[in-house]
Amino acid sequence: MTLSYVPDDSLAHRLDPRSKLLVQVGFAAAAYTYTTPRGLAALTLLAVVCLRLAGGGPRDLWTYRVAFPVLLVAPLVAGATLGTPWFRVDRAATTGLASYRVLLILVVAAGYVRSTPVRDSRAAIQRSVPGKPGQFLGTGVALVFRFLPLLKRDLLTAREAVRARGGGALPVRDRMRLVAVAGINRAFGRADRLGTALNARCFAWNPTLPRLALGPADYPALAVGGGLVVAAVASVV
Repeated sequence: MTLSYVPDDSLAHRLDPRSKLLVQVGFAAAAYTYTTPRGLAALTLLAVVCLRLAGGGPRDLWTYRVAFPVLLVAPLVAGATLGTPWFRVDRAATTGLASYRVLLILVVAAGYVRSTPVRDSRAAIQRSVPGKPGQFLGTGVALVFRFLPLLKRDLLTAREAVRARGGGALPVRDRMRLVAVAGINRAFGRADRLGTALNARCFAWNPTLPRLALGPADYPALAVGGGLVVAAVASVV
């Protein structure tokens, strides 16, 4: 399953992308400020609510499965020592909380991606960051959202091709090398075709973007995002 925009009529789909971006920023700031189990428990409830308001569920998180082993192993690596006591529970607990913060941020991000079209994200960024920097960031975000699923599909196709040709009998290192080389070649090929397509279509840095307007449902979202930012700043100060 590839995480991408899913048309729906959920509350999150009806929100302005700028208010959803503020909620994400505020949530990330709060997650890195309130690092106690009690604080993370409250943020867990908020993250689940954000995903559910976007019509999502646990299946949407499966896209991030590549990150899960890293998040699980990180506490074990942090707690391991070369001498006695051989394992530091305090270090493992600290790293475990950090991994859990990252997971919560991914949950909120999944709700945003599921409920926000790429063009709306680009419009929100370009209208929030003025001038060329905003146009550059908006274009970059649009390209990333559109081409990451394609690159992932290319890697899966390369892996299946290696298996079909008897590559399953090769050592893991050789299989990884074959898939990586094929994936990089396809990525460069897509980049070349993208550049040609942009030139052929007279690519503009400031195209006609969808109109954005805050509605009644956006004000509670803005309040939540702003409140999270204020709470994070207040705890630091």
